Amino acid sequence: MNKIILLLSVCVAIVFSIGILMVFNTTSAEVLNKSLQTSTHTALIKQLVYGCIGAIIGVLIWFVGYKKIIDFSPFFLFSCIVLLALVFVPGIGQIINGARRWIGFSGYTIQPSEFAKYLIPLYFIYRITKHKESLDIKNFIIILAFFSIPILLILLEPDTGTTIIVIMTLVFLFFLTKIKMIYWAMPLIIFTIVGGAIAYNMPHVPNRIKIYLHPELDLKGKGHQPYQAKIAVGSGKIIGRGFGESLQKLDYLPEARNDYIAAIYAEETGFLGICLLIALYMCIAYSGFYIAAKSQDVKGFYLATILTFLICFQAFLNLGVVSALLPSKGITLPFFSQGGTSLIVNIIAVSLLLSIAKEEVLSKRCPVKRRKRS
Repeated sequence: MNKIILLLSVCVAIVFSIGILMVFNTTSAEVLNKSLQTSTHTALIKQLVYGCIGAIIGVLIWFVGYKKIIDFSPFFLFSCIVLLALVFVPGIGQIINGARRWIGFSGYTIQPSEFAKYLIPLYFIYRITKHKESLDIKNFIIILAFFSIPILLILLEPDTGTTIIVIMTLVFLFFLTKIKMIYWAMPLIIFTIVGGAIAYNMPHVPNRIKIYLHPELDLKGKGHQPYQAKIAVGSGKIIGRGFGESLQKLDYLPEARNDYIAAIYAEETGFLGICLLIALYMCIAYSGFYIAAKSQDVKGFYLATILTFLICFQAFLNLGVVSALLPSKGITLPFFSQGGTSLIVNIIAVSLLLSIAKEEVLSKRCPVKRRKRS
C-alpha cells in the first residue's frame, strides 16, 4: 500500500507540475500577444495559491481522516447549496461568458458547482452506509428530491457539463451500492427519452449537433474552438513543435489555458507527450481503484471508487473534447487546466484517497475488527 501511496502522489505531482508550466506558457503568451496591462506571472501565481490552499486542506484531511469528512458531509453539502444560491445574487455572483458560476473576492473566484461534484456523492455515501437497511422507495425519493436542489441550481447557471457529471456519478453510485434498479432505472430512461425529444425539437439543438460533427460550418462561432483545437493537436505530430513554440496559443485558440490547454500541450509535445499524460492518468486510476479494492471498510470502498471515477471521468471528457470526439462542455482537465476551485477539490479528492490508504496501512499494523463490504 505504501508503494501505491507513493505512485499516486508522484503521478499527481507530475501532472500538476506540467500543468503549471502550461498555464504560464499559455497565459503569458496571451498577455504579450494582446499587450494586456497585467503581469505575465499573474495566472501562474493564482494557480500556485489555489494549489497551496488545496494542499493545506489536504493535510488537514490527512489528520482528520475520511470517516469524519463523510460524517460532516450533510453540513458541507448544505453550505455548498447556499453558495450555489449566492451565485445568483447581484454583487456576489460573477457573470463570465454569460454564465453565473462564480463568487468573486479580491481578484480570486470560487466555483461552488465544483464542490457539488464531490459533495453530492459524499452525502449519498453517508446516507447509504448509515441507513441502507431502511432505504425503501420512499426514502430513496426523498434523497433524490434533496439532490434535485443543487442539480437544478447548477443547471440554471447554466452549467450542463457539471450537471451531466453529477447525474452520471449518481448512476454509477446506484450500481456500486446495489440500489434496486426499479427505484431509478425506469425514471431515468423516461426522463432521458422525454428530455432528448424536447431538446431535439428546440431550434438550436440540431444546429449544435451539426456544428459538433462539422465545426468548419461555423468557424466564426461555435465551431471555432474545436476546429482550432484539431489544428493544434494535428500540428504536434509525433514529437511536437517544442515547449513554448505553439502557434495556436497566439489567440488562434481562445481560452486555451482552460478547457483546451491539452490541445496546446499536444501541439508542443506531440503524440508522445499526450501518451505520457494519458499514462499518468491511467496510473492515478490504477492507484485509486487499488486503494478501493484493498479497503475493508465499506465507506472507504465506496469513497475511493467514486473519487477515482470522478477524476478519471473528467479527464476522459476533457481529452475527448480536445480530440473532437465529444462536444465542448467546459470540463477542466484535473490538476492540469487553469481553474482554482477545480484544482482545490481535486487535491482534496486525492487527500481523501491517501487517507483511506493510510487507514488500511494502520489497520494492518494494528489489526482490529473491521466492517466487511456488503
